[in-house]
Amino acid sequence: MPLYKTITVSPTTTVYIWKVTEPEDELAHGITLTPHCQNRMDGMKSEFHRRAFLSIRHLMAETGYVDQDLFYDDFGKPHLKDGNHISITHSHNFTGIIVSKTDEVGIDIEMQREKILRIANKFTPLEEYRTLANTEAIIRKLTIVWGAKESLYKIYAQQGLSFLRHIDVMDFAFDDKRTVAKITHKGKKSHYGIEFLEFEGFTCVFAHKMMGQ
Repeated sequence: MPLYKTITVSPTTTVYIWKVTEPEDELAHGITLTPHCQNRMDGMKSEFHRRAFLSIRHLMAETGYVDQDLFYDDFGKPHLKDGNHISITHSHNFTGIIVSKTDEVGIDIEMQREKILRIANKFTPLEEYRTLANTEAIIRKLTIVWGAKESLYKIYAQQGLSFLRHIDVMDFAFDDKRTVAKITHKGKKSHYGIEFLEFEGFTCVFAHKMMGQ
């Protein structure tokens, strides 16, 4: 069971990351899906996607949940029936969830790739990255910022939210492992804590709504 990493964010919030290495039949063992989720998985042509889908159910089991405890709203945002908060992500051979009893949360895992340089101007002002030492550092930082904005988008879950215009991630150093972000949308402002880690060429970012927001 390759539970890759468990991160205690706070006494009420935990991140679980899985490295998908098992074959599909092994991952399917002991997992019972709702008819809705079974239909979703049956529609996946890629075995890789099916394995990721099943691994997320194993991550849920780590927290004491089964597939029947999960439902999705009209925006596609996952919820837990007991009122706790959950967010889900997968990228290539890594999947992750964050579960919180107290805070709205979002999580994103991204592979660090040069491709992000081509799309950067769509989600962040590129001039902010001119001081970085080399291309690798720029890719790493852009991936963290993209992951932060993806995580926040998952929390906010409203149409019309622009990564570039509405979400602002405060500057940070790699060693900080955290920063803060602000969403300004429809005349309202909300603030979030951001944390990040890097492993095996991937970046995991998770966000939580700050108390009193």
